[in-house]
Amino acid sequence: MEARAGLPEPPVVPLDVVVRSSPSMWTASYRKVLVAGDLLSAVIAFSVVELTRLWVGAFIPLYDIYFGLALTAIWPLTMGMAGGYRKRAHGEGTAEFRAVTEGGVGLIAVVAIGAYATQTMIARSYVMAMLPLAIFLTLLFRHQMRKRLHRARTNGEYMRRVVAVGHRASVIDLVMQFRRQPYHGMRVVAACLPYGADGEQMLDVDGVPVLGDFGDVPAIVDMVAADTVAVLACPELDGTALRRLAWGIESRGADLFVAPALMDVAGPRISVRPVAGMPLLHVEHPDINGIRQAVKSAFDKVVASLALFILAVPMLVIAVMIRATSPGKALFRQTRVGRHGREFQVLKFRTMVADAERLKHVLLQENESDGVLFKMRNDPRITGVGGLLRRYSLDELPQLLNVLRGEMSLVGPRPPLPAEVAQYGTDVRRRLVVKPGMTGLWQVSGRSDLSWEESVRLDLRYVENWSLMLDLQVLWKTWSAVTRGEGAY
Repeated sequence: MEARAGLPEPPVVPLDVVVRSSPSMWTASYRKVLVAGDLLSAVIAFSVVELTRLWVGAFIPLYDIYFGLALTAIWPLTMGMAGGYRKRAHGEGTAEFRAVTEGGVGLIAVVAIGAYATQTMIARSYVMAMLPLAIFLTLLFRHQMRKRLHRARTNGEYMRRVVAVGHRASVIDLVMQFRRQPYHGMRVVAACLPYGADGEQMLDVDGVPVLGDFGDVPAIVDMVAADTVAVLACPELDGTALRRLAWGIESRGADLFVAPALMDVAGPRISVRPVAGMPLLHVEHPDINGIRQAVKSAFDKVVASLALFILAVPMLVIAVMIRATSPGKALFRQTRVGRHGREFQVLKFRTMVADAERLKHVLLQENESDGVLFKMRNDPRITGVGGLLRRYSLDELPQLLNVLRGEMSLVGPRPPLPAEVAQYGTDVRRRLVVKPGMTGLWQVSGRSDLSWEESVRLDLRYVENWSLMLDLQVLWKTWSAVTRGEGAY
């Protein structure tokens, strides 16, 4: 690569940093741990079933034991055939857990159908107990491994070294996203901007050195020991240029990620279809009014009913505590805007003094939000009990009644105030095409610590990519976010 006037010298990358962060180095050992853990999960499931059969006094023929041991031995192989050890599945997304579930269910089906077809007598406990237990234990083990990997990445370990290619604004956004969420395992170590446009006078992008333009990418990959190239949407990199870039980094073993111009649309809605010899990206519209939304509504109401039944006594105790520690009603009603702009009365446990709304205008100059929201970390209107309720989101439990009435969903965008909606632009109004939720991507990604722009982006991402699996994933993560109590005020 020829030196560019005004551009910084390439950084010297220590060998230990390259070895420690290289995917080829850590994914191999990580995969071995996964194989060992999966095998141990199957061994535990087999042992539990056999010991239970002995405990109840069941007769266990020798061929049954051999068959159970064979199922145990092929368990990691089944996980591998289902894609449970693919590098792309490590660390994030549902692909890893889906592979484990599909592999386990597939093995159950093969054993059950095979035994029926060949009239082979095998213990039903293997199909009905051992293999389901192995699936559960494997999922639990994989979840713990993922949490361990996320903690390591938070400390800067097991990270991909990324060269970002694109315009300055797109590169800055990518850098900020990776820094905000290190568990993705990506660290931008160099940037390539279009030379002569916004790259000629730019020495760095938010602390990331600019080492060249689009034609210098292969050389820069070698220079900074990168293992990943992230190409962001830009008109300069058309199909021909992108193909040449892929050829240039192929021999270097670097992965190529390409961000489409249509951002925040997840895989299930995207497919590539060859048309007239050209690969065209087909993007389906989100299912806003279809059968899946009816299933979501039914799921919301069933879960809300069960939650209210289980939490009735704790909610009564909370109401008594509120009434006993500060004057005023235990429940707080406030007008919020729901789906398609319809207003409704949201229910919450009161966490502030009775005349909090009247005092709000006095505190407007203390607003810490960068958008249309009013947020104040040390709001003097919050009562002692209210602070505890807010920290663990217990004040939102009455919203289960809003879910039962069909005004809210368990998962969705944050329910906005009418005054906030009045300031929405056209893009932000997209949040109102679905029901607001008790929790959402904003709840599990930082809560009140999020900026207004980030909160909107997460809500729009949810609207564009809703699925029941995503709802279950958010509900699972909500428990962790609430128990930590971070970002709640």
